[in-house]
Amino acid sequence: MIFDSSIMRENELLKVTFKLALEIIAFCEKLESQNKYVISKQLLRSGTSIGANAREAQSAESRADFIHKLKISAKEAEEVEYWLDLYKHSESYPDPPNELFELRLSTAKLLSAIISRTRKNRK
Repeated sequence: MIFDSSIMRENELLKVTFKLALEIIAFCEKLESQNKYVISKQLLRSGTSIGANAREAQSAESRADFIHKLKISAKEAEEVEYWLDLYKHSESYPDPPNELFELRLSTAKLLSAIISRTRKNRK
């Protein structure tokens, strides 16, 4: 996968969240091909919001604003975990690919580390 944006080449968070969003889009397209629209849209919204907020954080007006935007991304990552778990345990939905769980977890860990490091550097 090639990214045109120079900031994405340098920013691991943007790379991971972009990849996660692409994988979520692919899974949601599979769900929609099976007429599983309602929950698919929830996953699509939260899954693509993670990267959108992370990207928006790159233009934050202050460290507090940066942390706030990344905390929104972290909350969206938690919501994604909920939807994926719901799919995994529902008999009428296909199981999500393991890569989605792995990408979501690595994204959440990365967000947590960045938030924590930024808070420490703020003092």
